[in-house]
Amino acid sequence: MKLRVDYKASLSLVGTVLKYLSVPLCLPLVVALYYGETVLPFVVTMAVTVAVGTALERLEPDPDLRAREGFLMVAVTWLAVTIVGSVPYLVEAHGLPPLFAPIKPASTLANPVNALFETMSGFTTTGATLLGEISFDAHTRGVMMWRQLTQWLGGMGIVVLAVAILPELSVGGAQLMDAEAPGPGIEKLSPRIAETARALWGAYLGFTVLEIVLLYSLFVLGIDPQMTFYNAVAHGLTTLPTGGFSPEARSIEAFSATAQWIIIPFMIVAGTNFALFWHALTGNPRRIVEDSEFRTYVGIMAALTAIVSVLLVTGSGLLSAAPAGETFDAAYLESARQVLVGQIEPAVRHATFQVVSIVTTTGYASIDFNAWGPSAQYLLLFAMFVGGSAGSTGGAVKIVRWYVIVKSVRRELFTTSHPKAVRPVRLAGKALDERAIRGIYAFTLLYFVIFFVSVGLLFLDSNRYGQPLTVLEAMSAIAATLGNVGPGFGVVGPMGSYLDFSNAAKLFMVGLMWIGRLEILPVLVLLTPEYWRR
Repeated sequence: MKLRVDYKASLSLVGTVLKYLSVPLCLPLVVALYYGETVLPFVVTMAVTVAVGTALERLEPDPDLRAREGFLMVAVTWLAVTIVGSVPYLVEAHGLPPLFAPIKPASTLANPVNALFETMSGFTTTGATLLGEISFDAHTRGVMMWRQLTQWLGGMGIVVLAVAILPELSVGGAQLMDAEAPGPGIEKLSPRIAETARALWGAYLGFTVLEIVLLYSLFVLGIDPQMTFYNAVAHGLTTLPTGGFSPEARSIEAFSATAQWIIIPFMIVAGTNFALFWHALTGNPRRIVEDSEFRTYVGIMAALTAIVSVLLVTGSGLLSAAPAGETFDAAYLESARQVLVGQIEPAVRHATFQVVSIVTTTGYASIDFNAWGPSAQYLLLFAMFVGGSAGSTGGAVKIVRWYVIVKSVRRELFTTSHPKAVRPVRLAGKALDERAIRGIYAFTLLYFVIFFVSVGLLFLDSNRYGQPLTVLEAMSAIAATLGNVGPGFGVVGPMGSYLDFSNAAKLFMVGLMWIGRLEILPVLVLLTPEYWRR
């Protein structure tokens, strides 16, 4: 049977992207040199990326890239960069025996499955971690900066970046960006798709630099001694991609209230359609406030923040005692209550921070919300399914899909009582094609089918493995990985990790992060016989 897909052309373009992955590796390499650390993890990875990339690039490229080849190229690219991106972790943990001893004491990332999980979590901007210890005693500053950088590269999209800077990908770039871009589609901002990619990445880079400058100014002004230049860069690299990795074990809780307030608007920006900022910079700033998706996005976050704030201030959203099976110290719970109950600013700050962090799927934590009560936690679980805007770096279902679903349901209710009426569903003043609406329903249905089936499988595996989960823990772990959110509740809470899961469960969640970042359909279509047959 002759294949319908030109897989060699797809793999050739994968090789091109892999080859140029050696360039961003220069940043952690420079960091390692500055701190007097070994550069071996990055030199080895550069050699691997160039060698593998060059070998794949020698396959037969096809300048006339079609949608089929685009789906294959994007899906394989994300797997390939994840496998190669795990090399620095493995080299740091193992060295290159017998020539080298391990560079650092054996860490959790010595297990290749763990290294793969951490890397996929990075590139997909999930932020779920299984580092047993987050410190510079366990990992070098260079490797920790690579961990941060993987999220920044994956935020706006590795392939979108490649389309922006590599001329060989500009032809067929529209198919590649369609397959990778977060949301139902990407708005073309200029006649040439490469210029659109550069505009998106330009806005992304600009906001990243601005956040780094503002955060580091806190250190310079003596407001936050913990926000060193390293930490400012590290968090700038993971806020805009809605990633959530932090070199601090306590995440953003380690920093001042001022730093937390500065990060909040940047998380909101990261969950906004970046095309709106392009319109604002080209003379149409009203486009942002007139955008129905943006207004819905801000409204949902405001409503959830108000509810959680009230729950925290009144104390009804906090645990009064540790639930059965939990190990919360009574003194810890009491200190949490003293910080929040009756305290307006801390309660509003932490409520705002956590709602924005979860809705945008950033996954940072300004406080351990495991100490919050069921009412506040279930609101955060609901927020895990909301997501950012289309064209943002956020994950989950996305605001635009919920908006279209609600409008189409209202349309159906109206046409039921007015059967002769013609009432199209409109978005931004334009009537949506019925095929696009069907696509939104198909994606949402698939998302929840995968979610519920995965919860059941994880629940069964955890009992088989001897680490039983509660229903809330299992649901939050799947919602956090499929929706690229990061932390969940219980053992996978903001100060916990995914370390205690079985290797099978970790690999399963690697797959969930992968299909979640590529929005399910571009990956599942590869599993259908019709995709491959001529």
